[in-house]
Amino acid sequence: MITASSSQTIFALATGAGRAAIAIIRVSGAESGQILKTLIRGSLTPKRASLKKIIHHDEVLDHAVVLWLPGPNSYTGEDGFELHLHAGPAIIARVADALTDLGARPAEPGEFTKRAVQKGRMDLIQAEAIADLVDSETESQRKQALEQANGALSNLYNSWAERLRLVLANQEALIDFPDEDLPPEVEDALRAEIDALHHEMSEHLTDQRGELMRQGLTVVIAGSPNVGKSSLLNSLSGYDAAIVTHRAGTTRDAIAVDWVLEGVRVRLIDTAGLRETEDEIEAEGIRRALFHVKQADIVLHLIGPDEELTSLSSEEVAIRTKIDLSPAPENMLGISTETGLGLKELRNLLKEKISSLMAGSGTPPLTRARHRAGIQESVVHLERAQKATWPELRGEELRLSMHALGRLTGHVDVESLLDAIFGQFCIGK
Repeated sequence: MITASSSQTIFALATGAGRAAIAIIRVSGAESGQILKTLIRGSLTPKRASLKKIIHHDEVLDHAVVLWLPGPNSYTGEDGFELHLHAGPAIIARVADALTDLGARPAEPGEFTKRAVQKGRMDLIQAEAIADLVDSETESQRKQALEQANGALSNLYNSWAERLRLVLANQEALIDFPDEDLPPEVEDALRAEIDALHHEMSEHLTDQRGELMRQGLTVVIAGSPNVGKSSLLNSLSGYDAAIVTHRAGTTRDAIAVDWVLEGVRVRLIDTAGLRETEDEIEAEGIRRALFHVKQADIVLHLIGPDEELTSLSSEEVAIRTKIDLSPAPENMLGISTETGLGLKELRNLLKEKISSLMAGSGTPPLTRARHRAGIQESVVHLERAQKATWPELRGEELRLSMHALGRLTGHVDVESLLDAIFGQFCIGK
């Protein structure tokens, strides 16, 4: 939790730990200018890199590239600077001691970005996108986070909030001037806009692209014992992640492998073979397998040469295995991990499934549970506004719906959210 005073000057190591050539220390706060003058014994041209000696108590600590970043056009909106030091641990520690001695303090997790929000440099949704950008592992995650950081999702929510403000203004006019014989078109337009907003937000809630992109898709490999599940996991992942034997029931627990397909993070899960068993350990593995099947975005249901095809759910894809021994029936994908037959087709099928799951409208997708909860709350109040018979009650529900949107971007009731959000950040962001 961030509890330290936001008026203090803060610093943090913005580069990762470990052996490297350069280490960057970021500093932000009202005393940044004075601290920098003391360290370099002079001043700098804003936003221009300069090589300077870092001096404290007449001791040269390092030769560093220094950037002076005055507010309000800095990352945090405050005066700040960066020291690009040699990355020796002793140098970093000595410069940190010097900054502390000059009145700065170490930053809390996420405190730089929290100050950027407080100074109006970005909103909460953009700040969350910065965290997602730092954590991005795939190209699709990077693109999504960058679009959100540039305001794509914020602009959508702000446009809805602005439309709600106009609806609320019309509703207040109907309440304040009941005897003015306002044209019926005002009431009709008001109701039509409420219906339109309700429809757009409800459609937005059905779009799971953002959450799937951010968290990754889960693909579960399921089927009977010894049908080739572990062999398929190894073939798709490219290494021997699971033990493969001819003995049925070798896999007793779920084995997960992270994989990237079409720029999307995929978690492949190999599961225990599904069958009746008296073995307590195997039975627990089967229970876990069924749990993963229920949670999966895609299930690859493997069927051996001697098995009959059973009815499958919409998430399941039937795949005949060991087609080097027996061919697959018509209209069923067949594979052989021994010869590689069908594996290219399986990858293409997975790409199609992923593209289908990621398909959606042209609007930016929501990416976090917090966004979903806020939109759901806004929709609930719109539904109540649609049903309200008294204009005063409708106006109150519209106001509450607008506030639910405002809390998403941080335009209202922001303080109660800041610590929870920024406490998840890394130091130096």
